Amino acid sequence: MATTNLEQTTVDSFAKQLRGQVLQLGNDGYDEARSVWNAMIDKEPALIARCTGTADVVAAVDFARDLDLRLAIKGGGHNVAGTALCDDGLVVDLSPMDAVRVDPDTRTARVQAGATIGDLDHETQAFGLATTGGIMSETGVAGLTLGGGLGYLARKYGLAHDNLRSMDVVTAEGELVTASAKEHPELFWGLRGGAGNFGVVTSFEFELHELGPETLTVRLIYPPDQIPETLQFYDEFMREAPNEVGCYAAILEGSPEYGLPEELHGVTLLAFRGLYAGDVSAGREAFQPLREFGDPIDDMTQRIPYTEHQQQADDLYCEGHRNYWKSNFYDEISEGLVETVIEYTASIPSPYSTVFFEWMGGAIAERGHDATAFPHRDRAFAFTVAPKWTDPERDEEHISWAREFHEALEPYAADGVYVNYLSDDETDRVSEAYGERYDRLHALKREWDPDNLFRTNQNIT
Repeated sequence: MATTNLEQTTVDSFAKQLRGQVLQLGNDGYDEARSVWNAMIDKEPALIARCTGTADVVAAVDFARDLDLRLAIKGGGHNVAGTALCDDGLVVDLSPMDAVRVDPDTRTARVQAGATIGDLDHETQAFGLATTGGIMSETGVAGLTLGGGLGYLARKYGLAHDNLRSMDVVTAEGELVTASAKEHPELFWGLRGGAGNFGVVTSFEFELHELGPETLTVRLIYPPDQIPETLQFYDEFMREAPNEVGCYAAILEGSPEYGLPEELHGVTLLAFRGLYAGDVSAGREAFQPLREFGDPIDDMTQRIPYTEHQQQADDLYCEGHRNYWKSNFYDEISEGLVETVIEYTASIPSPYSTVFFEWMGGAIAERGHDATAFPHRDRAFAFTVAPKWTDPERDEEHISWAREFHEALEPYAADGVYVNYLSDDETDRVSEAYGERYDRLHALKREWDPDNLFRTNQNIT
C-alpha cells in the first residue's frame, strides 16, 4: 500500500522539477501507470514519476536517494516478476521516453529506455534494418537488453546486448555517464547481463543489420502422438542449422485463440515458430528438413514482413493475464526430459498456458565467454514453464503445476537460469542467474551503488 508519509509540499516541490507528471494514489492516470503486463502484480507506489527525459530521471533518482525512498524503474513493464513496481516508494516510469532515431548510414539506432521492441522494429524496418529483439513486439527494449536479450535473431547477430555500442546511465549519485568499450568499460560489461543493478539506463545505442522488410516465417503444428520424436528431431535439426535459423518450440493446448479448428480445442499440441535471418529462398532450404519431418497438422510457412512476424505472439502474451514462470537452461533434449514434458503437458491447466524451448547456439556461443556479464553462452537452450490464467482463485493451481513440473525436470537441467525469467519469489536463484560472474558483479555493485538504491530488481546486494 502507498503509505509513505510525504508532505504534500515536498511532493509539489519534486513535481516542479519534472516536465513529466508526478502521480499519487487517486490521481487520474495513477492506476494505468502502475499496471504491468503480469496481472498478478498489484503494487501501490507512493509516487510515480512519468519521466520525459534524462533531466527528469536525474531529479527522480536524487529525490529517492535523499529521502531514502524505495525506488523501482519501469521501462516496458513486461518482466514476469513485476520488478517495474514497488509498494510505498517511487516508481521512475520511463515509458514516455520511447523515441527511436535510426542512422541508416552508420547502421545504428539510438533508443530511449521506454521504447518497446515494436517501436524499435517500426523505425529500423523503414530502412531494411534490424537488431535482436525478443519474441513479441510489446516487450520493453531496456529490460530485455539489460538482462541478456534472447530472440529470433540472436543466433545470427548475438544477444540484444551483444549489439550495443554504448549506453547513457544515471547513477545512484544522480550523475549521467556513458558506458561503452572506451568509457567506463567495466560498467559497460556489467550492464550487459547484470540487469538494473547499477543505474538507470536512459538510452541505448545499437548496431543494426540488413534484414527485411520481408522474411521467411515458419509455423508448424504437430499432434500429441508425434511430440516425442519431433522434439528429439528438433534437437538434431537445431544443432546442425545455420546461424540464420531461429526456431522456438512450444507445447500448448489447442483453442480458438490460435485459430485452430474445433476438433483440436483442448488437445495438447507441439508448435514451432521460426524465422530465417537472410534470403527467403535460402530460408526455405534451411528449414526444409524440419518441415518435412513427421506429419504436421498444419504448415503455415510464408513470406511476411519482419514487423508482422514480431507481432505474431502478441495475442498469446497479452496483458490482463496472471503469469508465473519457472525456467532453466539445458544441454540436450534427452529422453527423460521428453518423458517428463509429456507427463506434465498431458493436462495443461488453462488454454493460454505454454511451455517453450528457446534454442541458443550460433552467434550467442561464438562471442567471447567473458564478453559480457551474461554467463550462459554455452547452453543449448532455455526451457520455461509458463502458465497463464485470469481467475485469482486459480493461482495456487497454476503455480503448483509450474513448480512441480520444474522440480521434475531438475535431473535433466544444466546450471543456470535466465535472469529475465525469474519470478518474484526466486530471489534465492539470483546468484544462479549470474553464475561465475557474481563476484565480479558484486564488486561492480559496491563501486556504483554501494547503498543498493537500485534493489527492486533481481538484486545483487
